[in-house]
Amino acid sequence: MKFDPAQMESPDIYKVLSGVVIPRPIAWVSTVGPDGVPNVAPYSFFQPITPSPPHISFSAGSRAGVKKDTETNIEASGEFVVNIVNSDIARRMAISALDFSPEQNEFEASGLTLGACDVVSAPRVAEAPASLECQMRQMIPIGDQRYGATLIIGEVVRFHVRDDLALDNFRIDFGNLDAVGRLAGDWYCSTTEQYDLPRAKYQKELSDWFE
Repeated sequence: MKFDPAQMESPDIYKVLSGVVIPRPIAWVSTVGPDGVPNVAPYSFFQPITPSPPHISFSAGSRAGVKKDTETNIEASGEFVVNIVNSDIARRMAISALDFSPEQNEFEASGLTLGACDVVSAPRVAEAPASLECQMRQMIPIGDQRYGATLIIGEVVRFHVRDDLALDNFRIDFGNLDAVGRLAGDWYCSTTEQYDLPRAKYQKELSDWFE
């Protein structure tokens, strides 16, 4: 089966793209609006970019050409927090994905606690196992007005990691982190099943991988 994006409608392209690029980590982005109302919403087009200095990116799509509150708040403040979602708070993340109006507080609606940050003014999700305080560095519009998105790049200026997840030498206990990933539609997955797949060190070892 082959699909030509040039011959497809945008919603159908999204179905294929989000169905094959899986699992995707979830950036549960918290911001604060100019009126002081906190906002939190999940984005699964999310990834780290570089470790030094640490940068991450996520893309925020529009709804029928109207920017989401997250993007509007970041434009105004230049700050945001990426919170990591685990199984314990996955249902609350799903609630925060609903289409709330700008004056509604997603923290209250989702039963979440506002956590204080050290550097940025936006709150973090206190229940999250890890949070990344970020200062916005670039916002790049991509695609058409109706179905396009804005690529938001932020520099991480503070890491918050739950005490029991911080191991020696800055390693993270990703097993107990129990992060949730996005599949497609309403489907998600966790990191509870893990296995080691070491990389071959020499060309001569490659044949062993395919025997």
